[in-house]
This record gives sequence, C-alpha cells and structure tokens, in this order.
Amino acid sequence: MPTIGVLALQGDVREHLRMLTEAGATATAVRRPGELEAVDALVIPGGESTTMWKLAETFDLLEPLRIRVKDGMPAYGSCAGMIMLADRIQDGIAGQQTVGGIDMVVRRNAFGRQVDSFEEDLDFAGQMIRAVFIRAPWVESVGPDVEVLGLAEPGDRIVAVRQGPLLATSFHPELTGDTRVHAYFVDMVRGSSR
Repeated sequence: MPTIGVLALQGDVREHLRMLTEAGATATAVRRPGELEAVDALVIPGGESTTMWKLAETFDLLEPLRIRVKDGMPAYGSCAGMIMLADRIQDGIAGQQTVGGIDMVVRRNAFGRQVDSFEEDLDFAGQMIRAVFIRAPWVESVGPDVEVLGLAEPGDRIVAVRQGPLLATSFHPELTGDTRVHAYFVDMVRGSSR
C-alpha cells in the first residue's frame, strides 16, 4: 500500500487525506522536509497558490519539493496544486514561483472569482465525473509530452492533465465524495513503483 502525503500548508488537506484512504493508500500530512522524504507520492491541494508558494518557502519545502518531483516522485495537484505543478503561469503575482514539472501554461483564476464557482459533469480519463470548480485555473497550452485527460465548458478548456508521474486537475474531486480521481492517482503511484 503506497504512502501518499498531502501538502498540509493550506487548503483541503483533511478531504484529500480521507479520499486517499478510501482509494486504498496510506495517507499522511506533510509539513516538513523530513515528512516529504518519507512518502512515496504527494498531493498538493487546492487553496491559494501565492499563499501556498510563500508557505512552502517559509517551511523550507519549496526546493525539496522541486527535487522530489524532478527525481520522479508522483504528484497530484488540484486547483492551486495544478498551478504549483505548472512550469509556467499566467496572471500570477510578481515573482510567483511554482514547483513545476508539467510542461504547461496555467492561467490563475481563469474561470473567474469565488462567486463564479460552478459544478459540471465532464469526462475525466474516460469516466464521467462531477467536477467542482472554485476560482479555478485552466490550462492555456501543453507541451508534446502532456496528456489531456479532461475538458470543461466554456470552449473545451483543458482542466485535467498528466505528464508521466504527475497529474493535475483544475477542479476539486475531494469535495464530491467520488474517489475515482484519487483512485486513478493511487494506481499511478503503484505503477511507478514497479
């Protein structure tokens, strides 16, 4: 059973821990570099990407995160976590940094403000799921090695991607009670350890 951490600096930490456990993983909170070293994979939850970046620096986690991702650790980012896994961002604040790893450009808050939050049924990797979007980003463009796993209206915006051991969604599957996105990631983690 893989041990999957949830970056516990901000966001839907408890919800992701619960969903990972239900999907068959051992789930644990990660706040320190030593805790990061002890996990097989990591979920970067939703929240506020600029705050998450600053907290990761404060807790001396940003560089260790970059190293683990570069070294092939599986990671899944939802909403702000998608922004954190993007190599490039649009509409970030001056100097905003990411962990990187996925060859994509992500636009922060692309679907609008908090009042513009919505839910939509969409195809995620061949399965129809309910997706919850809250101040969500979308993917402007992807590199040749990035697989698009989901599109949303309006205009078939890219909202789910995978590149090797990295997965990102602009929506919040942890808020729906449906464990299929987390199970997909747990299967990715199991596959990467073979």
